[in-house]
Amino acid sequence: MAVDFTPDPLAAELAERTARFVREEVIPVEEEHDGVVPSERVRRELQDGARAAGVFAPHAGAEFGGHGLDMRGRAVVFEEAGYSLLGPLALNIAAPDEGNVHMLEQIATEEQKVRYLAPLAAGEVRSCFAMTEPAPGAGSDPDALTTTATRVDGGWRIDGRKWFITGADGAGFAIVMARTAGVPGERGGATMFLVDADNPGMRIGRHIPTLDESLYGGHLEVEFVGCRVGDDAVLGEVDQGYRYAQVRLGPARMTHCMRWLGIARRAQDIAASRAVQREVFGSRLADLGMAQAMLADNEIDIRAARGLILQACWELDQGHGAGMEVSVAKTFTAEAVWRVVDRSLQLCGSLGVSGDVLLGRFLREVRPFRIYDGPSETHRWAIARRVAGRATR
Repeated sequence: MAVDFTPDPLAAELAERTARFVREEVIPVEEEHDGVVPSERVRRELQDGARAAGVFAPHAGAEFGGHGLDMRGRAVVFEEAGYSLLGPLALNIAAPDEGNVHMLEQIATEEQKVRYLAPLAAGEVRSCFAMTEPAPGAGSDPDALTTTATRVDGGWRIDGRKWFITGADGAGFAIVMARTAGVPGERGGATMFLVDADNPGMRIGRHIPTLDESLYGGHLEVEFVGCRVGDDAVLGEVDQGYRYAQVRLGPARMTHCMRWLGIARRAQDIAASRAVQREVFGSRLADLGMAQAMLADNEIDIRAARGLILQACWELDQGHGAGMEVSVAKTFTAEAVWRVVDRSLQLCGSLGVSGDVLLGRFLREVRPFRIYDGPSETHRWAIARRVAGRATR
């Protein structure tokens, strides 16, 4: 079967409009606020601008006000949105909302779509995905899940601690992963629940100080204490949470890659512009061999990452598992984006270290991506296991 990476005309045209919108309307706001959205008012203003430009919610289905792009279509649009740290938030494709929209479209009941998906896709509310726990709980190893959901009259009682829950501050609801069978360390036995933020059993804790600050709503600790929900809060099927989570995790890893690839391109553009203007040792910086090598390596990393992302997206669009392709693309892109931003900062010298350009902010923002969505080491382990399994067979 031929693999076609050419975006369809709708996606290509939407990517062009997204690029214009980001450069003309989003980057000035980003530069004013050092890449961090300061308030709900600014978030809504950015999203109003995206609606006016006709680029809002490219991932959501048409019935929810979006453009219904497949994964390959998302790749070209999300990359353009990611050219600014605030572009994804403006288009309502930032984590974790983008991944939650994708998952809810696939597995939510009709009633759950009306109650949760429709307002989320419209940007009326935000959400969070509560799976990660403090050690020794679920993290890189989801089977270590310790949060429990116990059957009670009329539904379930959820108890447990979560941490590093992105976007929890101000979220309208959480998708919570809790153990409904087995014990920590056993495979399976997890269920996803929809929990409204005003549920008295869901308690929002502290903001965790982190390198990155641009993901709106922060990274928080969240505790569930006797948190009661009805049977209608179950998302998917009981004890099948991990299977359903794969609907979200593979695509979400790729959309992270798409967005951060946009920042890598932005860093390369800043560095290239500086290299052709800066005069050192009697010539342009861009004419010196070491600088040329760095610019070339940046371009190689960007193009290689894009190719791996598109390959994984094509596999996902075909309905294939794509576990190997997703792990390869995520690992390479996370490390390539870091290399590109780091080289770009180095090329810009003191300007790169200063706050006069945002390369320092970019560096802080992209570094955690080698840990988020599975550390590089975990993905390498998974890749190696597949390679060894193939060799054994």
